[in-house]
Amino acid sequence: MILPASFFAQPPLQLARALIGKIIRHRVGDQWLAARIIETEAYDRRDRGSHASLGYTEKRKALFMAPGTLYLYYARGKDSLNFSAEGDGNGVLIKSALPWSDSLSPASSLQQMQQLNPDSKGLPRPLTRLCSGQTLVCKSLGLTVREWDQQSQHPQRLRVEDVGYTPVALLQSVRLGIPPGRDEHLLWRLIDRAEARHCTQNPLTRPQLPCHEILPGQPLVVSEPE
Repeated sequence: MILPASFFAQPPLQLARALIGKIIRHRVGDQWLAARIIETEAYDRRDRGSHASLGYTEKRKALFMAPGTLYLYYARGKDSLNFSAEGDGNGVLIKSALPWSDSLSPASSLQQMQQLNPDSKGLPRPLTRLCSGQTLVCKSLGLTVREWDQQSQHPQRLRVEDVGYTPVALLQSVRLGIPPGRDEHLLWRLIDRAEARHCTQNPLTRPQLPCHEILPGQPLVVSEPE
């Protein structure tokens, strides 16, 4: 099922949780490339780690558009994908994913993803590391700032789908790369616990990172901007 625009009309932390397990599917040529989201980060306009905390600009316009609008930006010169959430300036960063294969996205789609995102030696990356980072997600799926920033889902080109997957448990931790003094304490990073070893940085193996396990139906740990 393709997620409707109304799905994205949630506060950013709730949307970050809801997006875990959903499939991003992007058509490149005659192939649907697909990946299942395993890690997200929430950003609120009140949060000093958010781009929107610095105010509205044309470059950040997507974060102030309707929920579900794609906000793509360059992270160290490479493309990163966000979706706008409920509330002006709020959004969710897609931090990492796992390649997904089904009847619409067969093995040939996985091969194309590997061709789009080879390793530093030009060799195919292992599938489990193909989307283990925000810029690797975009590169593997062929998503670019130039084509998709400020755009909405398009059923025949780019869509987010619910395939009925529900994580057994989530991990809730701090976001990565937030400078000191910019609300780096917020527990606004969510990870599918079963896939933690494939995410950007596994908090289970990094004792310096605060980490809470969240079971289905349990509330998230509350943390607010200072």
